[in-house]
Amino acid sequence: MTRFFTCIAIILLFTSCKKEDAGAAKNGETLDSATIITPAIVKDNERKIAIDTAQLSVFKSQLLVNFYKSSGYETVWGNLKKRQFVLFQLEKAEDYGLNPADYHVKKLQDFEKKISELNDKQLIAYDLNLTMNFQKFLLHLYKGKLDPKKLYTDWELKAKSFNVNEVLITAFNDDNLETALLKSQPKTYTYQKLINALKLINTFPEDSVHRIQSVDKIVLNDTNSEVIKIKKRLRFWKDLPKSESLSAVYNQKTFDAVKKFQSRHGLISDGVVGKGTVAALNYSKEKRKHQIIANLERWRWYTDEFTGNYLIINIPDYSLQVVEEKDTVLSRNVIVGTNKRRTPILTSTLKTIVFNPTWTVPPTILKEDVVPSMQKNRNYLAKKNITIYDKTGTVVDPQDWNENNPHAYRYVQKPGRSNSLGLMKILFPNNHSVYLHDTNHRGSFDRQNRSMSSGCVRIENPLDLAEHLLNDAKNWSTEKIDSLIVTEKTTGVRITKKYELYQWYWTAWSEPNQLQFRPDIYNLDADLYAKLRN
Repeated sequence: MTRFFTCIAIILLFTSCKKEDAGAAKNGETLDSATIITPAIVKDNERKIAIDTAQLSVFKSQLLVNFYKSSGYETVWGNLKKRQFVLFQLEKAEDYGLNPADYHVKKLQDFEKKISELNDKQLIAYDLNLTMNFQKFLLHLYKGKLDPKKLYTDWELKAKSFNVNEVLITAFNDDNLETALLKSQPKTYTYQKLINALKLINTFPEDSVHRIQSVDKIVLNDTNSEVIKIKKRLRFWKDLPKSESLSAVYNQKTFDAVKKFQSRHGLISDGVVGKGTVAALNYSKEKRKHQIIANLERWRWYTDEFTGNYLIINIPDYSLQVVEEKDTVLSRNVIVGTNKRRTPILTSTLKTIVFNPTWTVPPTILKEDVVPSMQKNRNYLAKKNITIYDKTGTVVDPQDWNENNPHAYRYVQKPGRSNSLGLMKILFPNNHSVYLHDTNHRGSFDRQNRSMSSGCVRIENPLDLAEHLLNDAKNWSTEKIDSLIVTEKTTGVRITKKYELYQWYWTAWSEPNQLQFRPDIYNLDADLYAKLRN
């Protein structure tokens, strides 16, 4: 039979189900207008059963109503092979980090086991349940089960749209449900690496190794009873060969294995076993698996349509990458917000680089830092080159500052190397008043834990990044930028080349045959996993 799309009005001329659609009528839409944008399911030779719309209305799902409009209100799952495909995918939803229980797999399996004994009403119920749960599964694959806007106030992501019925009906008409599965999954490289990470961690045996007790420091050639447990953990994660003896001596092979383990976990790879390394070693297989599943959900929230040029920041990895036409052309270490003052998750577009910026003290820092310091020492702001202005723009002497009404003033730091923003900042539209910037504390980028800022992202060697972003006809060379910096004159330069900014959060992925994890600095993973399984 020729496969093609057609308007549902034509299909309805030949269907035996002529009952009014309760869902459509309730919403004031006609049967035809509700289905113009949805392709019809091409008829086949399988036995069809007319569906009473009263059975449809029980589900309270407009998606389901629209789907069955496209079938002429007839059952669609008469083919055993198609049913088996859907059941198999729902049964192994865990392979995608989803929960089979969310799709009522046991109920569907019970229907299938008794299918030869089902009457028409029961067959319709099975048909409707199979469709609704497969729709839900495909939607969860594409957009995630949870809505980040309902979970987090500081996440600013673009909404993702997905016409699940169009994808599903097209797959029906092509007699290839596999395409619906493929079209419903994010296409991003990191998402695929997380799918691979989940497969990889499932190959590990059950985790029965005892926890390592906290140690101050273990260095090469030390002898410590905890080294035996350390070796067992390293063997479990395949960083240390199983042939290595389980003695209490911290030998060279164990030292090298620890360095490998540290590198995989975003720790300083020095071979020294301290509290951070012990904490990472004590993560169980199950907890790491939960972490991967939480990250799969996040990557379903993120866009899978990257532009040609973009900056992507992974907050827990403290890293920034500049990507142009799928090639990473620049990488930088970054400093991000503390857990108390988190860097927001967002997507935006770079607009302007400001050289020699001033810095206006934001409300949170004013309340928590400036006011207490000024109450102790009225010269606090003067030492930091910060000027106080009243509402008329008049400079206020620190001795005349009214500590009972600190919000009546503006606090502005002068440009220069001691400025909190350093020598430049990069602006982009967002609802959080954050930006990328240099810093006057340039020695902090070698630290392991770089969750130190008040929410903005600080960039290592930012002037090189500025030169790259401004590589246009105006020739913003190093010399030209340096000559501008020495003037200490605040100057904004528009970024003419389009760069998107993805400021995101993920703590797990995989490299070839190797799991990668990062510290969950904002304590989001366990909570997200728990919500996914509720």
